[in-house]
Amino acid sequence: NPSLPPTLSLMGVSSQILNKALCTSTIEARGEKLIKNKTVQQATKALEALIKATYGALFKYIVELVNESITVKQSYEDDDVANWRGNRLAVIGLLDIFGFERFAVNSFEQLCINYCNETLQQQFNRFVFKMEQREYEREGIEWAFITFPDNQDVLDLIEKKHTGILSILDEQCRLAKCTDHSFASATYEKCSEHPHFDSTHSQ
Repeated sequence: NPSLPPTLSLMGVSSQILNKALCTSTIEARGEKLIKNKTVQQATKALEALIKATYGALFKYIVELVNESITVKQSYEDDDVANWRGNRLAVIGLLDIFGFERFAVNSFEQLCINYCNETLQQQFNRFVFKMEQREYEREGIEWAFITFPDNQDVLDLIEKKHTGILSILDEQCRLAKCTDHSFASATYEKCSEHPHFDSTHSQ
């Protein structure tokens, strides 16, 4: 893998250490350590977890660098004002909404990501479009009505009580016997009529 050498260099570890971390697990009991080899599936999950953790750490590091670069430092003779020295007087706010993503194989994690993105989009629509336009109406300001897609029906499919996918999952988890098949069947039964639910009973 051509990506392995630079990865090892950037992480500061050897291939043996990385292989041990991803492919084995250590269990400690009664003062003794037992090293157990992971299955291919378990090792793959460990690799994915490492990638996510590395991405998160890099993202946080970059944000900290950006915040540090826009820090405004000032000197004051007044002791009361000097306490504000080093405070960030400039701020950059980022709202990154990818929208609903669909892949050939979609995991539960992807559903959570899409749910988060759709919720952020709803908040954006509500505060930027709906509330501002209501304010214009109250103040009698002349303006042209802006049409925008309302994704509330998508959110209802995911989160609505009793009929949303997450609500169905929560109910299934409370049952004594719950399987992937029972969850899929319950979801199809309650969501099949929803315009944004695209599935067949055989799936």
